[in-house]
Amino acid sequence: MQNTFQIRKGSVSDFPNIMNVWESSVKATHHFLKPEDFEYYKQHGPTKYLPAVDLYVLRIDKMIIGFIGVSDNHLEMLFIDADSRGKGYGKILLNYAIEHLGITTLDVNEQNKQALGFYKKRGFSITGRSEKDAEGKDYPMLHLELQ
Repeated sequence: MQNTFQIRKGSVSDFPNIMNVWESSVKATHHFLKPEDFEYYKQHGPTKYLPAVDLYVLRIDKMIIGFIGVSDNHLEMLFIDADSRGKGYGKILLNYAIEHLGITTLDVNEQNKQALGFYKKRGFSITGRSEKDAEGKDYPMLHLELQ
């Protein structure tokens, strides 16, 4: 990572760029998502999901390449632009969330094996499972806690 990165609080003016990162990331990692559900989450991102969390964006050269959403001590979301995956930026954001925001729990789609492996490698363990996601859709969720 030669470029300088910065993590800062996200704002409403960042929502379009954040949603671009979200879309890129989800298309690269959430192959199990039905097209109509992808559209549902995309439509509700800026109006329902992003305003409900404390957002932090990771920028490189003033360009947002990743973000996290946190609520209390729970990591609600972590997404990295598809072109920036595998370069350590997810780890940087997760470490920031743990060290500076005090997160100890998160949920991950059971079908997203790569993300599950990522979190397990960083000290999280599965503590539970739900058949459906928070919207009641048929995407089983694993509940993880930092050990």
